[in-house]
Amino acid sequence: MIVIAHVSDVHIDGEQRSADRTRAVLRYLEELPYDLAAVLVTGDVADHGAPDEYAVARELLTSRHPLLVCPGNHDDRAAFRKGLLPGQTLPEATAARPYAPVNQVLRGAGFVIALCDSSVPGEDQGLLEDETLAWLDGELAATPHEVPVLVAFHHPPVPLHTPYVDGIRQFGEERLAALADRHPHLTAFLAGHAHTAAATTFAGRPLLVAPGVVSALRLPWESPGAENPHVHLDLPPGLAFHVLGEDGRLTTHYRTVTG
Repeated sequence: MIVIAHVSDVHIDGEQRSADRTRAVLRYLEELPYDLAAVLVTGDVADHGAPDEYAVARELLTSRHPLLVCPGNHDDRAAFRKGLLPGQTLPEATAARPYAPVNQVLRGAGFVIALCDSSVPGEDQGLLEDETLAWLDGELAATPHEVPVLVAFHHPPVPLHTPYVDGIRQFGEERLAALADRHPHLTAFLAGHAHTAAATTFAGRPLLVAPGVVSALRLPWESPGAENPHVHLDLPPGLAFHVLGEDGRLTTHYRTVTG
C-alpha cells in the first residue's frame, strides 16, 4: 500500500496564523506511526512570493517523509527556486532562465509523481506551458506502463462550480487531455488552488483537489450574504491522503487537523 499526503495553499505571509496552521499540519504528518511515500505541497506556498516568506516556508515545510513542492499563482518562480530548491541541479538552459517552469518528478517503489508547474508569472490563472507538457510527456514515456503515475499541479483544469476559483483555473486543458490519452498509466490528477476538498474527473481520470491549509473556500450556496463571500477563516486546515492499493486502485481520504 502506497500512501501519499497532499497539502496545498499554506500562503505563508509573515503572520503567525498561516505559520501556525502550516506547522500543525506538518507536525500531524510527522507524528504519524507510518512512513508515507511522499508529501506533496501543490502551490501557493508564499502569499506574496517574497524571499522572507520562502525563508519561513523552508523551515516549516520539512518532513521525515519525501517532500515535493510546486508553485502556485501566489508564488514567484525565481524566489521559489532560490528559497525552497537551493540545491537543485538545473540543466544549463533552465539555469539561465530564472522564470522557467519548476517541474519535478519523484520515482518511488511502484509509483511515480510528476509535479508540474501550472503557474503563469504575473497572472492568477493557470496554464501548462509547452515546455512543461513536453517534459511530462517524456516522464510518462520513460515510465513502464505497469507503474501508475500521478500528475500534480496547482490549478485544477476543469470548473469546480465555484465561480471565484473557476475564473482563474487552469486553461488550455485540451492539450493536457490529449497527452493523457497517449499514456494509459497516467492514473489521476492532483490539484490545489480551490481551498476546498473536491473530487471530479478530467480526461477520464480522477481529479482530486486538496483542501486549503490557510483557509477554506465558501461554496456559493453556503453563505451568499456573508461579509466575506469567498473565504472561511474559522474552519481548521485540511489535507488529503491518496492511497494506491496493490490492485492499482486509487482511494482518497480527507482529514482536518485541529491540534
